[in-house]
Amino acid sequence: MNKTAMVRARLAPDLKEYAEGVFQRLGLNATQAITMFYKQVALRDGLPFDAIVPTPTTKRTFEASEAGRDVVVCEDADDMFRKLGI
Repeated sequence: MNKTAMVRARLAPDLKEYAEGVFQRLGLNATQAITMFYKQVALRDGLPFDAIVPTPTTKRTFEASEAGRDVVVCEDADDMFRKLGI
């Protein structure tokens, strides 16, 4: 029986390069980082981060905010609470 298994994945070259730079700064290579990811998935019996699909309303809100529509600018926390009616 093999002591290791091969994992292959396709991803954008710029993403691969950037992520491997992060791994290097952490003292890891890609194999070690992928192994850590798999171990966390096994430990948590799921992804090691929240993977939430936004609702249609949330998506529309993000899109509007990014386009600068319906954005309320506040001077400070007091101004924000005042505008919220709190």
